[in-house]
Amino acid sequence: MSAIRRRKFLVVVDETPEGRVAMRFAARRAEHTGGVVSLVHIVPLPDTQHWAGVEALMREEAEAEAEATLYEAACFVFDITQTPSEVLLVEGKKREALMALIRDDREISILVLASGQGRDGPGPLVAAVAAGGANAFPIPVTIVPGTLTDAEIDAIA
Repeated sequence: MSAIRRRKFLVVVDETPEGRVAMRFAARRAEHTGGVVSLVHIVPLPDTQHWAGVEALMREEAEAEAEATLYEAACFVFDITQTPSEVLLVEGKKREALMALIRDDREISILVLASGQGRDGPGPLVAAVAAGGANAFPIPVTIVPGTLTDAEIDAIA
């Protein structure tokens, strides 16, 4: 007998306003489909190569900030779903780290992104999806308008 596969909604956690929109959408979809929200924060690799001590300190600081951001995100999702999220802290370049995560975890069913609200455009991951078309990622990608209100998200998710 095979194990029941749970549907994971993967959300990239950052400090952008649209990130909260993506988390809320994923939380509501997981809640309505019996799935789980998987939150990932991707810490970029430090640029410094000169001093190992400085690099180690930068890495520790980045990880501490990432853990605090993930904790806040997990609390936000828990308040909506009343179920714990999966939290992941990954180092590397955003797109490559996401691809590796999706490849390695076969339970991840959908990547949920929210488009940017500012002049900077939709955001680098949304732009990567747009540039790569349907084959940008090996799983379905849901792009939620970053301007949706909580009530609008609740109505459609």
